Amino acid sequence: MGIYALEQRRESGLITFLRRSRSAPTVAAGVLILISWLGARGQFLPSLWTNGGMILAALLAGHKIARQALFALRYRVLGIEALVTTAALGAILIGEYWEAAVVTFLFAFGSYLEGRTMDKSRQALRELLELAPRRATVIRDGVELQVLAEEVQKGETVLVRPGEKIPVDGHIIKGEASVNQAPITGESMPVEKGLGDGVYSGTIIQTGYLELVADKVGDDTTFSRIIHLVEEAQEKTAPVQRFVEGFARYYTPGIMVLAVLVYIITRDVLLALTLLVIACPGALVIATPISIVAGIGNAARRGVLVKGGEHLEMLGAIDVVVLDKTGTLTEGEPQVVGVEGFGVGRDMVLTQAAALERYSEHPLAKAIIAQANEEGLEYPPVDDFTVLTGHGVKGTLEGKPVLLGNEKLLEREGLSIPEHIRLHLDEEAAQGRTVILLAQGRQIIGAISLADTIRQDARELVRSLKKAGVKETVMLTGDNPGTARAVAEAVGIDQFRAGVLPEDKARVIAELQAQGRRVAMVGDGINDAPAMAQADVGIAMGAIGTDVAIETADVALMDDRLSRLVYIIELSRAALKNIRQNLFFAVAVVFLLLAGVLGGRVILGSGMLIHELSVLLVILNATRLLKYQPRS
Repeated sequence: MGIYALEQRRESGLITFLRRSRSAPTVAAGVLILISWLGARGQFLPSLWTNGGMILAALLAGHKIARQALFALRYRVLGIEALVTTAALGAILIGEYWEAAVVTFLFAFGSYLEGRTMDKSRQALRELLELAPRRATVIRDGVELQVLAEEVQKGETVLVRPGEKIPVDGHIIKGEASVNQAPITGESMPVEKGLGDGVYSGTIIQTGYLELVADKVGDDTTFSRIIHLVEEAQEKTAPVQRFVEGFARYYTPGIMVLAVLVYIITRDVLLALTLLVIACPGALVIATPISIVAGIGNAARRGVLVKGGEHLEMLGAIDVVVLDKTGTLTEGEPQVVGVEGFGVGRDMVLTQAAALERYSEHPLAKAIIAQANEEGLEYPPVDDFTVLTGHGVKGTLEGKPVLLGNEKLLEREGLSIPEHIRLHLDEEAAQGRTVILLAQGRQIIGAISLADTIRQDARELVRSLKKAGVKETVMLTGDNPGTARAVAEAVGIDQFRAGVLPEDKARVIAELQAQGRRVAMVGDGINDAPAMAQADVGIAMGAIGTDVAIETADVALMDDRLSRLVYIIELSRAALKNIRQNLFFAVAVVFLLLAGVLGGRVILGSGMLIHELSVLLVILNATRLLKYQPRS
């Protein structure tokens, strides 16, 4: 189903919901109750009219409740609607028309408020749907055409102008633009995009013009997948929610049996009916789902996809966070962090190294060239260039043979490493750096140190995780122990495991779980997939446009800001706290009301009012999650 069709379906679903929760009958019932009550108290209306008004009010407010009760009974489910319907019918039969009208009106009004609040908590999904691109401009046979977004074909050229929504996932072949990626990543600032950069469906060009090739279209776009995931997540139930639903399934018949026993013992029909209504676990039933939906909606607004209430709940119980090093705690790309000359100037070392590396595709070569370009160095042409796979490169510069590579290359060429250079290599290795040696003729003249630099916010991440209640942080990496130790100490990680292969990461997590720990694994969703699947919660960093990350992880952080990780853990803890508050309050109100009914302190009308007020308070408490703000 395309995004446009999905929007149509969601719109029709919304219309159906509004029809079902239309407030006119409830309002009419409320007006009739007020008029009938005033007429009876003021004695300006005959009792036939006031009683008839109360019965009509009960029918207006209660007919939908009765239909829902009958529908549930078809599946052998005795729900809260059955309790209310039975109580209202019984009240009418014994002449307690006021009680019948008030019971149905308050329940209908509570259902209306609940529906409005649940609808509001799903606002994040509708906001995404409103951002769904409807049309696209494509070039077909050299002609510019307007088509529906879902009609764009993979490989077609798409034009996007200022203010327009990008209709596909693709890469830029012409133009530059400032792109608002908030619908995908939650970023508040626009991102500058240019030739070769990837762009995503649903994002908006603020300034500039782009021509791009469609890489993913229709349901395959990142935007479409996000909407599907958020929609599915809001329908999934959390363990607490499933427990409450199971409890209510047995609780309702139990209350009915209790009401019958009370009638048999006391022969008081009104007392039995009051017991039926007051015991309705309305607040208890909605306590969990309304908080879960509100939490997932809040996260979606900020570019965090939680694939269901189960994962949101589990995040709140996490006490160990395992982090992949490369791309999570570090930038994921090597950078030049030091240049040392031995008998020659620093600039000469970097210039000759860049001259050799400009013909290489190796990641370290790109880092050296980037550094030389940043410093504005100009490098001479190289003759006789040769790549020595696994060792380095060599060539001729200004008539002199030059080598650039690791220690194995120098050993292969018969060059010995002097003691002072060996000492420098050991010092750099202790800091987790990779060193490339430069030799001219038979003499080593320089060394370039490279490292995958630590992200600026990595240390703050670890500190914030501890503040959020995470007891231990663990780093996993395939790097050597020296590199791993240097990163772990710089960031403040509690423990690390070095030389770990992707398949070994899952084993490490299993070992932690065997100790009774609740573990979250944070990675890039590709080589960390087995570990994320093993963890109690798998979290993918920077999942934007990454199919494997979105599919594998339980939680996907659409951009690579580490603060999002702390935010979602804090949000989950806030959601759990909110649920516990709701459940405690709901159960306390039910038991207090039951005690009041059996003690003769609570009557049907006042009890139902207190009951519905408890539902309203649970709803209001849950909506606080919609306004939850990350600390940073």
